[in-house]
Amino acid sequence: MSHTVEILSVGTELLLGNIANTDAQMLSQGLSELGLNVFWHTVVGDNPQRAREAVALAKSRADIIITTGGLGPTCDDLTKNVLAEAFGKQLVFDEGSAQRIRTYFQRIGRTMTDNNLQQAMLPEGCTVLENDWGTAPGCAFEAEGVHVIMLPGPPSECRPMFQYRARPYLLSLSEGVIASHTIKLFGIGESTMEAQLREQMNAMTNPTLAPYAKEGECELRVTAKAATDREAQDLLQPTVEQMKQLFRDKVYGVDVPSLEYVVLEGLKDKGLTLGTAESCTGGLMAKRLTDVPGASQAFKGGIVSYANEVKQNVLRVPEHLLSQFGAVSSEVAAAMAAGARQVLGCDVALSSTGVAGPDRDENGNEVGTMFVAIATPEGTHVRALRLGARPVRERLRTQTASHAFDLARRYLSGLDYGSGT
Repeated sequence: MSHTVEILSVGTELLLGNIANTDAQMLSQGLSELGLNVFWHTVVGDNPQRAREAVALAKSRADIIITTGGLGPTCDDLTKNVLAEAFGKQLVFDEGSAQRIRTYFQRIGRTMTDNNLQQAMLPEGCTVLENDWGTAPGCAFEAEGVHVIMLPGPPSECRPMFQYRARPYLLSLSEGVIASHTIKLFGIGESTMEAQLREQMNAMTNPTLAPYAKEGECELRVTAKAATDREAQDLLQPTVEQMKQLFRDKVYGVDVPSLEYVVLEGLKDKGLTLGTAESCTGGLMAKRLTDVPGASQAFKGGIVSYANEVKQNVLRVPEHLLSQFGAVSSEVAAAMAAGARQVLGCDVALSSTGVAGPDRDENGNEVGTMFVAIATPEGTHVRALRLGARPVRERLRTQTASHAFDLARRYLSGLDYGSGT
């Protein structure tokens, strides 16, 4: 049976824009991996009547409703009340949940106020989803042909609750096994990739193939359904291999978290170390690398050389290169990478310099003019980038850092350095 899902996010703070609705994004990604179709995202404030209306609409069009938020101890936490009312269920006190809440407060050394026990009031007959990451338990039940799953709102709770509590429940709704693999690509746009695959994607039923655009890169998700995981993998592997052959060196991994993760794994495999020298990216490369657990095994450090005097005095970029070519140039990018390799004592170094906007630089370089370089024991290589003049600093910096990582990935894989954009 094919299910339709509505994600109902409860919280006035979402409507006001005080926080981003990252829960809904995470849930959509996770549900897609399960082969469940998310048809609607709804956000409603902490208002009982509007919440009732939103639930009634979701109930009329979806057979799985997943809610986030509104499960806490305060008077505006109304999700359980509204859902129980909509499906004719009473809220009953769950002593097991109450004891877990008491234990939580004892563990953190805080006095528990009585209103926290409101969180232990759950719809009769529900499956309790124990919350090991906070106080409010989640719950799940089926009524009137609809499955309802309620999850807490804080992302630090919602994410593990979905992964370890809701996901097993959802898997039980599916006959057979749904499996998927995600192929990560860099150096090709989504429209170009989709044009090559459109006819094949439209013809596929099991497995299916779907493209996704990310910031500066693309993904292809291959999904199959079968009676067992082995049978699903047998369906998936030919398509995965076909995509790897079709896109060749633009594929940087399958089921890997990020480009920087691949770079760090490649460095560790070869026993090499990496350093960075950043101007326009302002430390973003170092930040992305150190976001990866275990980065210290390969990453030695980074230098943010925003000002020319830092490029000259710390990275030892010759003054005549800065004067003759300007800071935004292939010559300075190469000198920065070589200087970082020497100063940091690393095997491989990456550098970035460019114009992130919103205005062109004093030498007339347009916004989006970027250079990244790699210095290795075999020499240096520079990639010139023309990333467009849209003055979106964050996008330009992210793409520039990714191009630098792509140089490292290609070096570590024995590939040619490719070209810029």
